[in-house]
Amino acid sequence: MFKMIAIAAVLSGAAIGATASYAADALPANVSQTAKGKMLVDVKKMTLYVFDKDTAGKSNCNGPCEALWPVLKVAANATPSGDYTIVTRDDGSKQWAYKTKPLYTYSKDTKSGDTIGDAVNGTWHIAKP
Repeated sequence: MFKMIAIAAVLSGAAIGATASYAADALPANVSQTAKGKMLVDVKKMTLYVFDKDTAGKSNCNGPCEALWPVLKVAANATPSGDYTIVTRDDGSKQWAYKTKPLYTYSKDTKSGDTIGDAVNGTWHIAKP
């Protein structure tokens, strides 16, 4: 019984929170070497992306865009470090940025190493260190 409850809790958490938050002591991204060169990945090793329509320190991906491109959320106690900064979104939530560019995952990337979001609409690109 306990095992079934634990599994249900994990599955419901995965369904509810597709976007992860990162603790204050953890870097929000890591560098991964791929066939497309070095790129930034989140702690789940999912590819991170930047959006050409964003401006320095400002996300322009909201509503339906955000549903397709989940933001790399910031834990409440996180502090920026090095090239990582924190962007305040239109709804007041916080998002990680790398060199002032907000970071996103792509909902159609289903496993580590997927880069399906690269070049979507000519405005989405793999985040590179």
